[in-house]
Amino acid sequence: MSKQDQYTMTDPRTQYDNDGTHYNDDQPDPALDKKLDPSADHGENTYRGSDRLKGRKALITGGDSGIGRAVAIAFAREGADVVINYLPSEQEDGDKTVAILEEAGVKAKGIAGDIKDEDFCVSLVEEANTFLDGLDILVNNAGKQKFVENIEDITTEQFRTTFETNVFAMFWIIKAAAKHMPPGGSIINSTSIQCYQPSPGLLDYSSTKGAITSFTKSCAKMLIEKGIRVNGVAPGPIWTPIQQSGGQAPSKLPNFGEDTPIGRAGQPAELAPAYLYLASQESSYVTAEILGVTGGKHLP
Repeated sequence: MSKQDQYTMTDPRTQYDNDGTHYNDDQPDPALDKKLDPSADHGENTYRGSDRLKGRKALITGGDSGIGRAVAIAFAREGADVVINYLPSEQEDGDKTVAILEEAGVKAKGIAGDIKDEDFCVSLVEEANTFLDGLDILVNNAGKQKFVENIEDITTEQFRTTFETNVFAMFWIIKAAAKHMPPGGSIINSTSIQCYQPSPGLLDYSSTKGAITSFTKSCAKMLIEKGIRVNGVAPGPIWTPIQQSGGQAPSKLPNFGEDTPIGRAGQPAELAPAYLYLASQESSYVTAEILGVTGGKHLP
């Protein structure tokens, strides 16, 4: 992967190398960024802030790696205090992310726990609100994705836990957070191109992303009565640990993302500006929208 920054004009097709070495079969579920091969770019060495979120207070689920880490880094370097959530098995990645956030000079904390549990979701919001002394940005990013080729092999347990992680947790967290968020607050949910162009083998995952998209639009119309905006980001194929931990079939990994018009997988750093825009006051007239970052696999 090349070390191209996000500020120099570059052909998007070659901004990051696509060398066909994306397969590594040594990733448990959940996977760790430390083991991701090749490594992903979260903007650690390139993202430059300009106080666009100065004084803001953000909670990000799935903030230890991948898109969540990139968003957390961008938010912190734009001046926001940040709490991230992750599974206990992802503590190593979580600690690394918190250290990067603290280097930006903001308050940062990691809270480990499983968002499939409603009680934990409520306690997560309360602990984040206490640590941050308020809460005005919420990013529901954590997700479960498991490739299964045949419907006969999708267990009820997998189908249930995918919905619990991707949909139920989002509902529980927003329900708990809304009472703390002031007018001007922003909620951003991670949906996916899979909502619009579902792939075979991702039946339960793509179904949850359809639910998230509809939930986002309906919730936006409900919470605007409190002055809170609700939007979503729909990533295309983005190189994160979830892809190597069963999120894709091993046979698809060497050419992951090459079927996009841009011709390569996206990097987490390329997602962060979309979340930043929706979190900031610059998007004050935007709610109930889904912003696609898909490499050209456009939304309808």
